[in-house]
Amino acid sequence: MKFPGSVLVSLFLFLSETMAALCLSAAYRAAGDPMWHWLTLLCALLPCVLVQLSLVFIHRDVTRDRPLVLLLHLLQLGPLVRCVEAFFIYRRAGRIEEPYVSITKKWQVPKDGYSEEIEKEVGQAERKLRTHRSAFSRTSVIQAFLGSAPQLTLQLYICIMRQEITAARSICMLLSLLSIVYGALRCNILAIKIKYDNYEVRVKPAAYLCIFLWRSFEIATRVTVLVLFSSVLRIWIFPVVMANIFGFYFFPWILFWRSKSPFPENIEKEFSRVGTTIVLCLFTFLYAGINTFCWSAVQVELKDPDLISKSHNWYRMTAYYTLRFFENAFLLLMWYLYKTDIYMYVCTPLLFLRLLLSYCMAIFFMLVFYQFCHPCKKLFSSTISETLLSCFKFLFFMHKTPKSTVLRDEAAVKTPENTDEARSSSKTIDSQKGNLHQSASSNA
Repeated sequence: MKFPGSVLVSLFLFLSETMAALCLSAAYRAAGDPMWHWLTLLCALLPCVLVQLSLVFIHRDVTRDRPLVLLLHLLQLGPLVRCVEAFFIYRRAGRIEEPYVSITKKWQVPKDGYSEEIEKEVGQAERKLRTHRSAFSRTSVIQAFLGSAPQLTLQLYICIMRQEITAARSICMLLSLLSIVYGALRCNILAIKIKYDNYEVRVKPAAYLCIFLWRSFEIATRVTVLVLFSSVLRIWIFPVVMANIFGFYFFPWILFWRSKSPFPENIEKEFSRVGTTIVLCLFTFLYAGINTFCWSAVQVELKDPDLISKSHNWYRMTAYYTLRFFENAFLLLMWYLYKTDIYMYVCTPLLFLRLLLSYCMAIFFMLVFYQFCHPCKKLFSSTISETLLSCFKFLFFMHKTPKSTVLRDEAAVKTPENTDEARSSSKTIDSQKGNLHQSASSNA
């Protein structure tokens, strides 16, 4: 049975970041900054409540007679209890023979064009441990993008406005950045396991390293760009953020309404239509929060029973990174044009180029991951290099099309003139032939 290391990492990041944020909030209160105190406290406690609700929902504690566990969740100790329970299951596994064992069938990732089906016995202990891993993976995503991302943005904004970095603030920002990167990494692994559920997926250390570098450069650059822009144009940051959130929030709903599919009813049997709608709204809100800071790696599809599309859309990813690069460049340009005196001792052109280069590095590591390190790259219908080549061909074709239309228009314009000239030349030839005929008849 696999060691539940992901559960331990999730719990460590959750507890350490929460404690650092609470200590920093108390420091702001002691320094007489009520606004920073309440904002820091809000960014720390709101994801805690959402994490407790998600753990209760995944483990279905409401329908089970476990009042002590529910009380501990109310006291914000749910992740600690779940971690202890997961390690207790791991220690007891194999010591007692389980009365019921199910058999799962998975396919190996093809090697040299050959794939083999593997049968594996799964006991109750391993099934419960998988539930704990899945629950902590989802709570890591919630903690990262609904708590850590706003917290990191807020603390970096305070550092810039005050022009100082304290030890407590730097520790809080570092833990928040690690939490966001880890949440994005879990989102990538979760997307791979959902899309390739019929295969035995094994992620190698090189893949983890590529994802970590990709997400670190992408998230750090995005947060820095938003903070720099908000430091000089405070009012305009709200339309930018709201446009991102509402755009990604309503995009799955628009696709769902256009598909004219029936309303999903199989999320939870105990839920009514109103409860299902609330869950779907929270799910799409989390999806919007992820895409505001980085590529989500999963595509929400409300008409699908799993709510996630299992097809990989390279063109949507290409469009996302292209638009995001130009958006970051535009925000940096606005910051460079309207920068204030607080950036007097900063080389702003060099910082501008470094941030754009950092985002390009994120795209580079993303390409390396999908081209060389993806655990299921042999199952791709087309590689990312082929997709980029087809995109370049399409852009080249679009660039050549206006020239061809201009040439056709010029040819169409010249055609009447040529016909008029031809008619006039034919008339002159006929007149010359008539004169020759008349002179020949007079000589005769």
